Amino acid sequence: MSSTSQHNHPETSGTSYPLLNVEAMDPQLTTIQPGGGIIINLEMLWGRWRRFWLKTFRRGYVQKMQSKRQGDFNPCPHEVLDPRDLKYHENQGGYYWETEDDPFAYRSRLPFAREGLAELIVLSTLFFGGAALTAGLLLANQASGVIAIFGWLVAFVLLLLGLEIVWFFRNPNRKIPAGAGVIVSPADGTFDTIEEIEHHEYIGGPAIEIGIFLSIFNVHINRMPVAGKIIKLAYKPGKCLNALRPESTRENERLEVYLQMPAPTNRPMLVQQITGAIARRIVCRIKPGDELTRGQQFGMIKLGSRTVIVFPKEPGLEILTKPGDKLQAGSTILAKYTGAAEQVSTTGEASNDDKEA
Repeated sequence: MSSTSQHNHPETSGTSYPLLNVEAMDPQLTTIQPGGGIIINLEMLWGRWRRFWLKTFRRGYVQKMQSKRQGDFNPCPHEVLDPRDLKYHENQGGYYWETEDDPFAYRSRLPFAREGLAELIVLSTLFFGGAALTAGLLLANQASGVIAIFGWLVAFVLLLLGLEIVWFFRNPNRKIPAGAGVIVSPADGTFDTIEEIEHHEYIGGPAIEIGIFLSIFNVHINRMPVAGKIIKLAYKPGKCLNALRPESTRENERLEVYLQMPAPTNRPMLVQQITGAIARRIVCRIKPGDELTRGQQFGMIKLGSRTVIVFPKEPGLEILTKPGDKLQAGSTILAKYTGAAEQVSTTGEASNDDKEA
């Protein structure tokens, strides 16, 4: 089983839980992508040149953005001239811009994950560009025989890889179910495992753990399973085993999101973002103390992974999905506490701008 919080809870026999104190940010989480990576380093390098250019040639724009900037401290290790400078440090609090003052807010409404736009641009350019270059060389040289067959095969594979990158970083709108006691899936993928836990330290009693496997063809954006407050974040460096292997839950790099539903139940829950053999970059944009709604986006795992959710086992709990089911983050109902309201309706999610958590 995964590591748990240091909270000490009494055994819980009803549906009311003690109110938990928000804990300090994990000091390892200095950015929204704690595992780093080539793309984040490229973006940081580009940011330095962009800030130099803005301060040199667009001083009026810099002054305008600074006049609209909110917050009382700089959470970044560099200057903050406009909202782009906050991308990897938005989980630290401090400076921010209101949506109406953010000229880049439209990026949250694109049909692609904002956290993956850089990867989308870089990787699709490499693959589509490589396919076009290979095809151009074959046509220009009028290649034939084995060379032509091999060349067109390479071009076709590069084209498919480019299309997979575009497909991987898609961000579709979702219908978020309404109704008290409803738990929605925190991830797209396949319902892989379910386990009953006699006593879970953070839950404070018996719990249900559900594992979800995300293939490279699934949407990889994570969403809140319930409305609630973020109590704690814990980053655990680890291996990058195949996410289909059961031991990946315990041994792989992961980020644990401890949350608590509002009164009257105050139910605690845990969501784990876990890397896989291909996916090695976890993104989590939230911070302790944030209050999010059911189905709201809070991060993603890049390129194939696993997500685990742990919630209290109580009388009246109904598990509405089973191993093998295909799940959609934010819209598939995993389970429901029937002691709450019975009616489950649907509310539309008009856009992807809920990412401004």
